[in-house]
Amino acid sequence: MTVKAHIKRHDTDILILGTGGAGLFGALHALQSAPMHTKVTIAVKGLIGKCGCTRMVQGGYNVALGNGDTVERHFMDTINGGKWLPNQDMAWRLCTEAVTRIHELENEIGCYFDRNPDGTVHQKAFAGQTADRTVHKGDLTGIEIISRLMEQVLARPVEKLQEHRAIGLIPTVDGSALSGVLFIDMRSGEFHFVRAKAVLMATGGGPTMYKYHTPSGDKTMDGLAMAMRLGLPVRDMEMVQFHPTGLLAGDHTRMTGTVLEEGLRGAGGHLVNHQGNRFMFDYSDRGERATRDVVSRGIYAEMRKNNDPSQVGMFISMSHLGPDNVRKKFAGMVKRCEDSGFDLAAGQVEVVPTAHYFMGGVVVDAETRTSLEGLYVAGEDAGGAHGSNRLGGNGVANSTVFGGIAGDNMGLDIRKMRALRDPDETVLQAELDRALYPLSKPTGNLHQLRQNLQEAMWDDVGVMRTRAGLERGLQRIADIKAELLETGVNGDNLGFNMTWHDWMNLSSLLDVSDVICRAALSRENSRGAHYREDFPEPGSLENSYFTVARQDGDTVDVKHENVEFTIVRPGETILPEGEPETLVGEHA
Repeated sequence: MTVKAHIKRHDTDILILGTGGAGLFGALHALQSAPMHTKVTIAVKGLIGKCGCTRMVQGGYNVALGNGDTVERHFMDTINGGKWLPNQDMAWRLCTEAVTRIHELENEIGCYFDRNPDGTVHQKAFAGQTADRTVHKGDLTGIEIISRLMEQVLARPVEKLQEHRAIGLIPTVDGSALSGVLFIDMRSGEFHFVRAKAVLMATGGGPTMYKYHTPSGDKTMDGLAMAMRLGLPVRDMEMVQFHPTGLLAGDHTRMTGTVLEEGLRGAGGHLVNHQGNRFMFDYSDRGERATRDVVSRGIYAEMRKNNDPSQVGMFISMSHLGPDNVRKKFAGMVKRCEDSGFDLAAGQVEVVPTAHYFMGGVVVDAETRTSLEGLYVAGEDAGGAHGSNRLGGNGVANSTVFGGIAGDNMGLDIRKMRALRDPDETVLQAELDRALYPLSKPTGNLHQLRQNLQEAMWDDVGVMRTRAGLERGLQRIADIKAELLETGVNGDNLGFNMTWHDWMNLSSLLDVSDVICRAALSRENSRGAHYREDFPEPGSLENSYFTVARQDGDTVDVKHENVEFTIVRPGETILPEGEPETLVGEHA
């Protein structure tokens, strides 16, 4: 079957891909910094305010607002949590501008966060941090932030391309700059090319290539896959964060893998095994309040000790804190568990490490600029700010901080751009052909192929890794990719043809999974979220490096680059002499 397609074309000044915290903040700031009458367009795979990962944020937003906490302390926690791999200029920018951004969220965007009796903003404890600094709205913080951002954007003169899926970043003929982006209008199945002077890629991460994962299934790392096809360098691709406490509700429900938030452990929740014994102090002297990577490995190690296949995960227990207190403080979590048949307040809930966040991403500077003129990247698409491990509460701060920075810079940069850039028509046609490819193949079972990938990544490229497992994983990924290329979809009607989009989703996941695996093979030590059982030592902190992968056609090259300690070196601190190691009281 041969499918011919026409490409509709139109122009804008600033184009934003994604409507999570980074994309919406990017739009608002671009409108402020750009010249009058600048045309700003936002495009999203789903609906504005109804999709993306920011909306799913439960825990909160890290920001140093006093009571002994400082930006310097937040920065040192971020560097230590990232095991000295973060880009320090990005981490510093994150911690300093989070203070500005939280006031902007309240005073300009209209967010309302929980408060103490004296009227100050309430900040709760999160694991891996030396101060209670996580601002929140109960345990449904993301809904508050994204709802208010959505209201602000919808009230402004922004062109909105909803249910438009980005499928290709299209460069100029000489490859020196970005011309625009090719989309599929999911409602009609038509192709749509949009030229822009500046493009912000804020499509989010979403490591849904794992058996247990927190993001919704339509989050398939399309942005990173597009960037890699264009040959852009990506860093830290081995660094997949597993949230320790994903709800384990059975294969029959999509609730499995969704997060039971970090504040549960921060408030004093216990993790217990099938014998009812608390086990995390066997793995860290911080117990349940260790960083996410440590707690995930502790739970995974306990799971491997268990020989009963009917008992998969471990359990989180909150009842010792008082059921009524738990119901009041964590109403959203209690309701989530009740919906799945569990009593979080008075009983125990089975949990499993769940793929949650991707620390890796496109190489950018602290201003969100990439090596390609006209392309900016913010949020989970960008690598560097978190290093090898993200602190809980730093994710939505990262998105909103760098989304705003990107918007500011795009608005200023287009003042120097007089004309739109013409696309490389060869690349444009290649991306069109790539999208049409599955329409020419016989139909098959895409659902089974995606399950096969999830099993392969969980088994061989998961919480704990070995060379043999990673090599096996690479082969399994290659086999699934080969089978996908022989599997097609029915193209009789391309409007809301979700099987077609499932094919493209799986293709993106396979491309990113392959690079995760290759970067993990390249790193022969254990840092943060990346743990090699055959190389358990972290390596020299002074000689820390990060991986940089670059795709060229069907080949991927992985190199190492040294971390630049631009602000602080291992063994040093920027905290004043005499500062206490932590401001947090330990829980029993």
